[in-house]
Amino acid sequence: MAEPGNNSSGRLRELAEEVLLAGVGAVALTKERADELVGELSAKGKLTQDDARNLVDEVMGRWRGDALRVGERAGSTMTSFFRELGLVTRREHEELELRLAQLEHRLRLVEKQER
Repeated sequence: MAEPGNNSSGRLRELAEEVLLAGVGAVALTKERADELVGELSAKGKLTQDDARNLVDEVMGRWRGDALRVGERAGSTMTSFFRELGLVTRREHEELELRLAQLEHRLRLVEKQER
């Protein structure tokens, strides 16, 4: 029974590392660096400035999409991990508090009618 927990925490660790690396990559590739990359590509190769810009934009767009998917997958995995632990979300907790307050209010109304 210890193995599933270890497996879940291992997957969670892997996803956390992927998200962290994706975040670092997003910060590292700034607009200035992308512009430098375009300049280097057009200076060294047979690419025009526009072609180099399109290539860099396309690669960055794909990379950002991958980073979003990794983040979504990590969120999904964390949610299922928290479910395995028996934890509830803040929203679920607030909904239960509201339902409890409504029931208490109705109970007070019924008790008043009995008096």
